[in-house]
Amino acid sequence: MFANISALAAENNKDTYDKSTTLKEAGAFFGESTAGLAKVIEKAFEDHGRPNGYIKGEEASGAIVLGLRYGSGSITLKNGGTRKVHWTGPSIGFDAGANASKVFVLVYHLPAASAIYQRFPAVEGSFYYVAGAGINYQQKGEIVLAPIRLGVGLRGGVNIGYLSYSREKTWMPF
Repeated sequence: MFANISALAAENNKDTYDKSTTLKEAGAFFGESTAGLAKVIEKAFEDHGRPNGYIKGEEASGAIVLGLRYGSGSITLKNGGTRKVHWTGPSIGFDAGANASKVFVLVYHLPAASAIYQRFPAVEGSFYYVAGAGINYQQKGEIVLAPIRLGVGLRGGVNIGYLSYSREKTWMPF
């Protein structure tokens, strides 16, 4: 019985990223590995375990009660799938300002890279004053996305909305 559990864990580990590899990828993407980044990634690992993929990208967003977010990047899965991905989304809430961010998204339970192309509901709270970092979670079914954003701008508030991930860039956020 324990041999089967051990074999299952080994099989799962070969399809997911460990914490040190994830931190190394995120640090290389953001330009440096900070204590804050390490804490955010540690929190995601505590909450959801080992991701089976990640998205590296950039985005811009702004809001005055109603908000819009636009981004693009590439998704990489441990089992070898890599694809271009774009995202847009509206939001509403007590939210005002604008920011531009580099985004590193931890991806959990995504069966194939093409499964990213759908809408994911989101609740977010943020405060940017010149620079800031944060993480939130988006979930649809078993798939969980954990965007980690490091950016600049002047923005604060809480909002609800969704992000729609697509193959093609679009300006229509709905």
